[in-house]
Amino acid sequence: MPGSGFGEWVAEFEAERARRERTADPRWERGAELPATVARSLQKFQVGESGDGANLRTKADQAGDGAYAAAVRLFVDEERNHGRLLAELLGAAGVPLLDGHWSDGIFVRVRRLLGLRTELMMLMVAELIAVEYYRSVRDGLPDPLTREVTDRILRDERRHIPFHVLRLQQSFEELPPPARPFAHLAWLLLALAGALFVAVDHGPALHAVRASRTRFLLAVTRHAWAVGTRMAARDGRAAADPLAG
Repeated sequence: MPGSGFGEWVAEFEAERARRERTADPRWERGAELPATVARSLQKFQVGESGDGANLRTKADQAGDGAYAAAVRLFVDEERNHGRLLAELLGAAGVPLLDGHWSDGIFVRVRRLLGLRTELMMLMVAELIAVEYYRSVRDGLPDPLTREVTDRILRDERRHIPFHVLRLQQSFEELPPPARPFAHLAWLLLALAGALFVAVDHGPALHAVRASRTRFLLAVTRHAWAVGTRMAARDGRAAADPLAG
C-alpha cells in the first residue's frame, strides 16, 4: 500500500520510543496516595493497558501494508508501557494488581469477533475514553506521582487518536458509498455504549476526581462525533484537534 502514510507513523513511534528510553521513570519511591475508588478504577485500567495485542498485530499483518504493521507493533509497545506505569503507580500506593477483569475480557472478545475495521473502531472508543479519563484523574487529584504518570499516558493516548483515524479513514473509503453512513452510525453507537459503561462502572472514581458521570459521558460523545466526522475527511491527522488541551 505505497503512500499510505504509515511510514511517517513508524518514524514518529520510533522517535517517541527513543525519547522514552532517554527519559527517567517517575520517582516511584515517593509513594502515592490514591482514594480507594480511584485505586480500584486504575486497577481495571491497568488490566486493559497490559494486553499483548497479538490479535491486532495479526490483523495488521494481513492488511498488506508493512509500514502499518510495523506501526501497530510500536503502538502496542506504548500501550504495554502504560500498563507498566500504572502497575508501578499502584505498587507505589500499596495497591495490588488484578490478574484480570471481566469487563476487559468482554471488550477483548467482542473486538475480536470481526475484522480489522471493527477492532480499530473499538480501540478508538477505548482511546477516547482513556483521554477523558486520564485527564480527569490528572486534573482532579493532588498526588504528584499520580499526576505525572497520568500526564505521561495522556500524551500518548492523544497521539494514538490520529494514528487510528488515518487507518479507519482509509478503511471507510473502501466501503460502498451507501454503507458509509451506517459505518458512521455504528461508530457513534459504539462510542456511546463504551462511554456509558465506563461512566457507570467508574462513576465513584470520577466523583472522587470531581468529574461527574454526565460530564464524562458528554465529553466522550462530543469527541466521538468530532473524530467520526474527521474519519470521513481527507486528512485523518486533523482528528487530533478536538482532543487538544
